[in-house]
Amino acid sequence: MRKPFKFKVVSVSFVLMHLACVAALWVACSWKLLALCAGMYLVRMFAVTAGYHRYFSHRAYRMGRVPQFLMAFLAQTSAQKGVLWWAANHRDHHRHSDTPLDPHSPVTDGFWWSHVGWVLSDAYDAYDPKAIEDFARFPELRFLDTYHWLCPWLLGAATFGFGLWAGLGGWATLVWGFVISTVLLWHGTFCINSLTHVWGTRRFETGDGSRNNFVLALITLGEGWHNNHHHYQAASRAGIRWWEVDPTFYLLKVLSWLRVVRDLRPFPQAATEASRS
Repeated sequence: MRKPFKFKVVSVSFVLMHLACVAALWVACSWKLLALCAGMYLVRMFAVTAGYHRYFSHRAYRMGRVPQFLMAFLAQTSAQKGVLWWAANHRDHHRHSDTPLDPHSPVTDGFWWSHVGWVLSDAYDAYDPKAIEDFARFPELRFLDTYHWLCPWLLGAATFGFGLWAGLGGWATLVWGFVISTVLLWHGTFCINSLTHVWGTRRFETGDGSRNNFVLALITLGEGWHNNHHHYQAASRAGIRWWEVDPTFYLLKVLSWLRVVRDLRPFPQAATEASRS
């Protein structure tokens, strides 16, 4: 770890959210609540992969200002800090992948740091505004980034209210629909940082340890094709073979038909043909 770990507010929140999962032992459990948990996970995972990652970090497609704001808001309900913070740090990850300057490399700093340590410490509380000038020019995105805690709090309140309205119980829906799904979402996302540079196969020589992993692609809606992504970061799709499932890209394709998004950047055909497998 390159900087001393300091226990702080975000660390306390992280621990408390994990402890709150234990409340599942005392609240109701039903197929409807489990379906709600899965749905909240999948919708927000899409917002993280399609929004935080492929759009704000890599500009893999385009969309208007209103859809852009809504995507940022939905992504921030994942409680993974602000949109500008997330994208700026991810751009640094690609710029310095698996070197000492990489914010979260398992190769140089180990599993714990790359999985959660770098987020919970104060080492990366700040980010270089120049790394994200293209999106920082929007005042609404700067507002969301500054008050990033607002989005998950609003979602948590809405989940509680929905439970009361639907007769599922406010506390039960809060625990299953928000708390547990958020913790699962955290670790699903963090696995890309901690595992896809050490576990999987390599198709392209990328100068780092990025790997493709089918299992991680399933739980992250396509992000597990990490070696493909590191080879060509600007593509709107990460899975380039027919069997490389990439639900995020499939949904983006549907949204392009509906004209919510446009100009999806393809993975270069020449790169696909030049791959080893």
